[in-house]
Amino acid sequence: MVTLDEVSVLAGRLPEVVEEERDGNRRWAVGGKVFAWERSFSKADIKRFGDERPPVGPIVAIRVADLGEKEAVLAEERPGFFTIPHFNGYAAVLVALPEVQLRRLEESLVDGWLSCAPRRLVEGYLAGR
Repeated sequence: MVTLDEVSVLAGRLPEVVEEERDGNRRWAVGGKVFAWERSFSKADIKRFGDERPPVGPIVAIRVADLGEKEAVLAEERPGFFTIPHFNGYAAVLVALPEVQLRRLEESLVDGWLSCAPRRLVEGYLAGR
């Protein structure tokens, strides 16, 4: 099982990432833009699952470049990756940490960071790979 502390370590390896806390939940930002955040289910979210059991947390939301990328990620049916109606039309995926592989999580955090980071950071990061 991946933990929030591991998310913090992975996100913190990326250039100029700042970890913040808001309403008791952790989030990670670059250049003032949040690219990943801890996401609890609201009562309304849980109700929408109906008879289906909601994924077990902790849950992290991670931005993607656009809705096309979101659909591509979800179409791969990676363990732990999902969405909920609240995120319809929003360029982010949800990740159930108990189900996700660490390598896949790291890839998604990098993608989320790339979608939010200032151009100079992205160019420097990609040049160093």
